[in-house]
Amino acid sequence: MPHFAANISFLFTELPFEARFAAAARAGFKGVEFLFPYEYKAENLRQLADDAGVKIVLFNAPPGNWGAGDRGVGAIPGRESEFNEGVEKAALYARILGCPRVHILAGIAPDNEKDLYKDTFLQNIKTAGSYFSLHGLEALIEPINPIDMPGYLINLPEDAADIIQASELKNVCMQYDLYHASMQELDLIYSVARYMPMIRHFQVAGAPGRNEPNYGDTDFSEVFKLIDQTGFDGWVGCEYHPKENTLSGLGWMDGR
Repeated sequence: MPHFAANISFLFTELPFEARFAAAARAGFKGVEFLFPYEYKAENLRQLADDAGVKIVLFNAPPGNWGAGDRGVGAIPGRESEFNEGVEKAALYARILGCPRVHILAGIAPDNEKDLYKDTFLQNIKTAGSYFSLHGLEALIEPINPIDMPGYLINLPEDAADIIQASELKNVCMQYDLYHASMQELDLIYSVARYMPMIRHFQVAGAPGRNEPNYGDTDFSEVFKLIDQTGFDGWVGCEYHPKENTLSGLGWMDGR
């Protein structure tokens, strides 16, 4: 089986955030990821991870004003300065946290302006990738299904691949969420095999419902086998809402 990381923004939520690092370690996880770290001091989070013996493997760049509906500002014309400030902040956190990669959110795009927004995102991702390269970091682009996030600019793996290829930067790569792909009824085996050279991080959840991967319409076992067969040595983030509690739902990882 692949290396699974606990997304502690979704798992162990019965505990305070600071206690979830140790809880993930006790449950057998060697890596953790989360949505946004910015309300905490990076040094404190790094200490919590070190004390628990887990690696921090992924988080998101600042998304703009989430409460006001922002889902990233990377593609939004006129907000380049805000985007660049967020990239610098994310890089600083990543360096302190020892996290090798950061997901760059594109944002919501009007249907009649998608080309403009894609051009803006490409230019901004080049800026982010170039800045990250100075610090040994990777910038990830994630396709997100339009059911969960209506209007999001990047929906399909080919959308992300187009931007990645056009960036011409080796450290701009793909974050492939098997849940989002399943929600769009993609052929996972074909799609994962096709884009594996670009993929640096996976995520998983049962689809629909976004519960444990053993709930829903998709059997991920063959995909996990494919990931192993390719020699992928990165992480699969467990980004799902437990049906009951985190510990009782972890049996899917070993077939229980």
